[in-house]
Amino acid sequence: MKLSEFDYHLPEGYIAQAPVEPRDSARLFVHDIGTDRSEHRHVRDLDALLRPGDLLVVNDTKVRRARLVGVRSSGGAVEMLLLELRADLAWRALVRPAAKLREGERIELEGGQLVAVIGARGPEGGERAVALLDPRTGERASEELLESVGRAPLPPYIRRPRGADPATERDRESYQTVFARELGAVAAPTAGLHFTPELLARLAARGVERTSVTLHVGEGTFKGVSVEDVSQHVMHSERYELSQASVDAVERCRARGGRVVAVGTTSVRVLESCAAATGRLVAGRGETRLFLVPGAPFHIVDALLTNFHLPKSTLLMLASAFAGRERMLRLYAEAVERGYRFFSYGDAMLLVRRTR
Repeated sequence: MKLSEFDYHLPEGYIAQAPVEPRDSARLFVHDIGTDRSEHRHVRDLDALLRPGDLLVVNDTKVRRARLVGVRSSGGAVEMLLLELRADLAWRALVRPAAKLREGERIELEGGQLVAVIGARGPEGGERAVALLDPRTGERASEELLESVGRAPLPPYIRRPRGADPATERDRESYQTVFARELGAVAAPTAGLHFTPELLARLAARGVERTSVTLHVGEGTFKGVSVEDVSQHVMHSERYELSQASVDAVERCRARGGRVVAVGTTSVRVLESCAAATGRLVAGRGETRLFLVPGAPFHIVDALLTNFHLPKSTLLMLASAFAGRERMLRLYAEAVERGYRFFSYGDAMLLVRRTR
């Protein structure tokens, strides 16, 4: 399988720069894989499209406000994306400009509300160890302080003014799902961004059950595939947790003849990772490197709610594994023709493999 087989043309104007309001007014491209039929609705119509007994599986990860901007003593601008808190309580961070910074250099961030002390270079280009301090106490900055001064870690194709005030950033709320609970992601599980409390209430009233998994989206989601032979791609790892309560919810859904509807590729990765060995869902936690490409089996998921993904991305490959590569490229071409909005703040698809 070649990387070029997952390419498609997308005019730049189709990349959504902001979400629609309300969230569930986003358009929804509905496709039944078995009959090869499509219809065009809105996310708010999900309570009519799903049936009593179906199970909605959402990812409850919470996006950390991990983007920080600051200035060196020389006046040069610095930007950081916090990736992971290490065992020594320093952060693994992507830093620009990483090469110019000296080990031990102190940088004021967010107008002096944080101080960063630059550590050693990491294994990846642009990666540094960074200690974050509260300038009021000189102690390590708390999660509460980081959440109060940090900015939403938007993907690079969403453009914002460099000097925007994080306290008034609309993205701090809109780049977070309404069911976010477990802090730890550096990117949003974007299919979940379409839900509102009102839509969730209507789904519950319809008899659609909901359960949660956790997958902390990592920086690997932004990295492209660099090899033409897809089988040679090394998939990034992401931390996940699947509770016994969620396993039980899936088993009840199966027993009553309902469909398991995964909200986003992240929910798919958790469910299928925990069923990969035996085909039977087992609770657990750990790290997954599951790489789903056309030909891969799906043991648990019957329907997938997902956004439109970047060309040549592992997310497009996962959707192609679920619905077929040629079909997905055909549907994407139709979506472009009909003016759908793409990527994180864009519209959505509902792909259904099992209708009964």
